[in-house]
Amino acid sequence: MIVSRNLSFQQVLFYAWKSLLYFSTLSIAVYFLHYELAIPNLTVPFEAVALLSTALAIFLGFKNNNAYDRWWEARKIWGMLVNYSRAWGREVLTLGIDESGKPSEELAQWQRRLIYRHIAFVHALRVFLRQRRAYNKYQDEFFETSNTYDDIRPFLTTDEAEEVLAKDNPPNYLLMIQGRELQEAYQRGWLSDYRFVKLSQTLTEFNNHQGMSERIKNTPLPRAYSYYSRIFVFLHGTLVPFAFVDFLGVFNIPLAMLINFIFLSLDQIGERTEDPFENRPGDTPLTSISVTIEGNLKEMLGETDMPEKPAMIKGIVL
Repeated sequence: MIVSRNLSFQQVLFYAWKSLLYFSTLSIAVYFLHYELAIPNLTVPFEAVALLSTALAIFLGFKNNNAYDRWWEARKIWGMLVNYSRAWGREVLTLGIDESGKPSEELAQWQRRLIYRHIAFVHALRVFLRQRRAYNKYQDEFFETSNTYDDIRPFLTTDEAEEVLAKDNPPNYLLMIQGRELQEAYQRGWLSDYRFVKLSQTLTEFNNHQGMSERIKNTPLPRAYSYYSRIFVFLHGTLVPFAFVDFLGVFNIPLAMLINFIFLSLDQIGERTEDPFENRPGDTPLTSISVTIEGNLKEMLGETDMPEKPAMIKGIVL
């Protein structure tokens, strides 16, 4: 997630340089043909381009509003995951009670397993949502971070990790193992009926968080918006130099570039916002949120070996 108020010009050029090269070449060519070769009728009515600009701005605004709604919903889902993760840690540590009333090492180990397994679930869900994206060279340069299921191994036994990683949906399978552990604790008398149901309800919330995240991941913004926005920006940008060349002469070139850059930026903002789980610079910071949950739960266990929070890279939180 980009938190810096200033964007790196290198980031902007990475996504826009091909289009900007086309628009600049076209503007120069239009000026040369109109003034150097004196080709007549090399203009289009300014009013037509202005009308197209207005329609395109409305279209891009609608697309960007919907793209932002998807990004913000993703952030709210993971914000709720933070809240319920803390609740899970508290419930596991306070609702599990040995009938003897004495401190039980076995119960303490059970509590630690459930909390550690939940940390594994959070990291597994992060990887599950991001794993289907191929990194590009620009991202590899700035985002040398781990995004593999090996991140869950420190929180599981070797056999359990191998069992989980053999499944198509590791985070969902981890929740099923958690349910089994709750059932065993109920049978041993560590959980009453009410406490068992309460913990099961919290597990269901984790299912809901995963399901809502998968809905955003697997259901993109209708492709027509992305396709036609690119076409419309391209057509508009192609017509702009022809609308001003007769009035501005050589100054048509920088003005056409400025107008096209604005509309191209609006289109790219929507493109980079609509899919918040792709591990791109502007996406939801799943790594940072996962590490926050891990640190909170370890602190609740009384541990001092806290995870290191990912450093901000060029104004970007991962």
